[in-house]
Amino acid sequence: MAWALLGLAGILEIAFALSMKSSDGFTRLIPALLTVATGLSSVFLLSLSLRTLPVGTGYAVWTGIGAAGTATVGIVVLGDSLAPMRLLCIGLILAGVIGLRLVSGN
Repeated sequence: MAWALLGLAGILEIAFALSMKSSDGFTRLIPALLTVATGLSSVFLLSLSLRTLPVGTGYAVWTGIGAAGTATVGIVVLGDSLAPMRLLCIGLILAGVIGLRLVSGN
């Protein structure tokens, strides 16, 4: 259950970053409200998952999902750079997240 909550928290972290970009520096009301809602929800779910997961593992996985997911959505949806080194770095983040999951005792 903790891993499912952590995964959902990571997805909300992606939504948080994208809605923050859409808020245009908190000058657009609906995206700004979505930024606050997704950010708080993401942190709340992270905190629930940390009841059973080690803090280092949980936090690293949460930030990894957020970073790799946001970069991927940026490439696919927003037209961000598709440079090979960028893809390699995203792959390394994902490898770290998967590695932490595999070596975790939970």
